Amino acid sequence: MKQGKEVENPESRFFTVLLAAAKLPGVRIHREAYLRSALARHCSEDEVRRAIEETPAAAGITVELLDKVANDSIRYETAKVSALSAAAGIPGILALPATVPADTAQYVGHMLRIAQKLAYLYSWPDLFSGEGDDVDDATKGVLTLFFGVMFGTQSANAAVGKVAGMMAEQVAKTLPKKALTHGVVYPLVKKVAGYLGVKMTTQSFATTVSKAIPLVGAAVSGGLTLATYLPMAKRLKKHLAGLPLADPSHRVTEEDVVDGEVVEEYEFSGPADAEQHGAITTAVKPEEARP
Repeated sequence: MKQGKEVENPESRFFTVLLAAAKLPGVRIHREAYLRSALARHCSEDEVRRAIEETPAAAGITVELLDKVANDSIRYETAKVSALSAAAGIPGILALPATVPADTAQYVGHMLRIAQKLAYLYSWPDLFSGEGDDVDDATKGVLTLFFGVMFGTQSANAAVGKVAGMMAEQVAKTLPKKALTHGVVYPLVKKVAGYLGVKMTTQSFATTVSKAIPLVGAAVSGGLTLATYLPMAKRLKKHLAGLPLADPSHRVTEEDVVDGEVVEEYEFSGPADAEQHGAITTAVKPEEARP
């Protein structure tokens, strides 16, 4: 009975970990400060200013340059999370009750950090604009979808593309809150969260086993983190970079965003299949739209 209780609501489990990680020191990225620091070496002051006030795409910064900056950020975050994960593995089995939850939150925190950095580079708005600890539902929804892309789910690819299409169509500087909390994308947010809750439990178990042996566990834990974090970050980068929202040459037309109410459902797939379908941006069937 106890085991069934632990897995009865993976969606809630994922959101609990996500919100806890979002409150950790240093997890939230200040959009203006990050863009200024990341772009200063490559762009003029006017380009940096416009990228901050509007978006990097609106400033005319090419996707090729953004890819270079994104790769720098991915390398930095990967090295940092791998080192911290290895350090957390050193205490061994006696410290597991303390280190495993902390390591999980720490890992998710670094996923949040790179997700924010990539989002800001590829012209998404500020995700944590409020000063308090609370995360609004729209931000929680889009971060869930970003994580879904990182874990290789096709439905998350489609939903992120749909959200980006809405923003491009409206030249919006904020997330489409209605779509993410009550509209066409919301059912996919919940489905992806449930999938991630199950996946996260599986990965946590693997990490726990690797930490059961001191020192050896540290090497395994650090290596496991490197082997998972790097490809996930690259997967999100590839998807966000391929969206029209990131392209300064893209001009929005009526054909760019399909006006529909239902996002097509996809079966969840592993990372290898996600690479094959990484170009998916929107999957909307107008004939299925509901009033």
